[in-house]
Amino acid sequence: MLPDPDAYRTARGDWLRRERRRRLVLAVLITVVFTLATLIGLWVLNQAPSDPGVIFSGTGAPVAEGTSLPRPSP
Repeated sequence: MLPDPDAYRTARGDWLRRERRRRLVLAVLITVVFTLATLIGLWVLNQAPSDPGVIFSGTGAPVAEGTSLPRPSP
């Protein structure tokens, strides 16, 4: 019994088709994950309160004005 003369070409074509499909699925998966991470990040940033917090309010006295740490004597 002789092998099919196109057996190598058929097997190689099948392998290349599977390889292209694998790469396409991987590219789609990476795109979906990146898009989902971006949307979640934007949603989280949008949930932050818009009023200024204590740190950025600009009111009140500065904490370290005119004070310094004591220096050791020589």
